[in-house]
Amino acid sequence: MKPGKVNENPESRFSAVLLAAAKLPGVRINREAYLRSALARHCSEDDIRKAVEESPAAAGITVEVLDKVANDSIRFETAKVSALSAAAGIPGILALPATVPADVAQYFGHMVRIAQKLAYLYSWPDLFSDDGDDVDDATMGVLTLFFGVMFGTQTANAAVGKVAGMMAEQVAKKLPQKALTKGVIYPIVKKVAAYLGVQMTKQSFAKSVSKAIPLIGAAVSGTLTLATYLPMAKRLKKHLASLPLAEPTHRVMDGEVVDGDVVEDDASFATAHADQHSADSTAVKLEEPQS
Repeated sequence: MKPGKVNENPESRFSAVLLAAAKLPGVRINREAYLRSALARHCSEDDIRKAVEESPAAAGITVEVLDKVANDSIRFETAKVSALSAAAGIPGILALPATVPADVAQYFGHMVRIAQKLAYLYSWPDLFSDDGDDVDDATMGVLTLFFGVMFGTQTANAAVGKVAGMMAEQVAKKLPQKALTKGVIYPIVKKVAAYLGVQMTKQSFAKSVSKAIPLIGAAVSGTLTLATYLPMAKRLKKHLASLPLAEPTHRVMDGEVVDGDVVEDDASFATAHADQHSADSTAVKLEEPQS
């Protein structure tokens, strides 16, 4: 492999930036703390406890409540990332080598933040473990697909729906590790990552141009961030809210989905669901965002 080959690979470039963003201070959302805080004004303590222990769907929290809370979180994160982006534009062209990488990293970091918040509201499991700064491959895969949904790729929509379907059908509350890392979803993750790497480069160039003029660049940069981040967050919210996993009264059990099969903690439950079908192995062709 020639030197610099990895850096020229859009898939590797995107994955490196996503991993760096996921390790930034303050990016990871504590699922329990977030759900308790976000639902406190809308739900009873019993419902909140069940939402934390199982999921908001299992607690029977209505779509209207979840949508309101999700919109509040989107507004909060959008305002925060736009303000930081504008501040990064103030130094002007002399500071470009320092501000552009930092701006891209904090932008992606806020995308990871809103992705977690929306996932937890719409009954996805905890995306990060408590084991230090490590980010496992399944989490990287899910985040990549979430970003793909944000950028409007139909392939990512289909893959996220497939992952959610695996967990919903098998009533599990862990990510399908095998499917995301070497199974039916993995090739799609790689294709989406490559596509996002190209889009990331285009977006980075746009941000560089917007920062070339001091002060004016700050306003343009903040506006550009607002114009991109807000619709992307709403796109992910709409998709996650439409999945079976988010339907009220859906109960979850401990266990890990493995390419459509689940390893259950309750043997009787596993026996009762032994006839669940495996995940569809048909690959989905990567598509450009629809206009």
